[in-house]
Formats: sequence, C-alpha cells, structure tokens
Amino acid sequence: MIRAAYLASGASLVALILLCLSWELWLAPLRPGGSLLALKALPLALPLAGILAGRRYTYQWSSMLILFYFAEGVARAWSERGDSQWLAAAEITLSSVFFASVVAYARLTRTTASPR
Repeated sequence: MIRAAYLASGASLVALILLCLSWELWLAPLRPGGSLLALKALPLALPLAGILAGRRYTYQWSSMLILFYFAEGVARAWSERGDSQWLAAAEITLSSVFFASVVAYARLTRTTASPR
C-alpha cells in the first residue's frame, strides 16, 4: 500500500508538471507561441526531489501546494471551452490523484506516539 501511494504520487506529480508545460507552451497557450503561464509548473518542481526520495515531510506540505492546481483546474474548466477545458479536467484529475496519494503516504508512514 505504501509503495502504491509512493508510485501514484510520483507519477501524478511528473505528469502534472508535463501537463502544465505542454498546455501553456504548445497545446492551448493563452497567446500564440506560448505563454509565461508555463512558469506555473515551477512550484511543482520544488517537492519533486522529496517526493521521489520518499520524505514524509515533503508529502505533508505538498498536499497543501497541490490545492492551488486543483483550484486553477476547476476555474479554467468552468470558464474556458475547447482544448483548454479538457486540459483543465486533466489537471483536476492529476491534482486529485496526487493529493489522495500524498495523504495516504503520509498516513501510512506516520510513527505511532509512545504512551508516557
């Protein structure tokens, strides 16, 4: 179960980084030729090393970071049409998978407190 949460979180984070970059640079950028909005993938790179190394603390704080991407996906799925709407739905899905897997990993790897 821990391994599944580890793999799901790593895969969804990498996929979300790739989605953000490809969305704003090639697939459906706000401006032809790409958009500076592709920089939104940069904060996702911050927890990448810790997630891949299995650091529990990184799993904990990245669960809060990912909520920004979930909210952006919901807003853009609601307000945009065409390819951007489908890409926003993918962002919602990937951020939800990441959130669920990091919470599961953090819960499964917690140490039990010793009674005093």
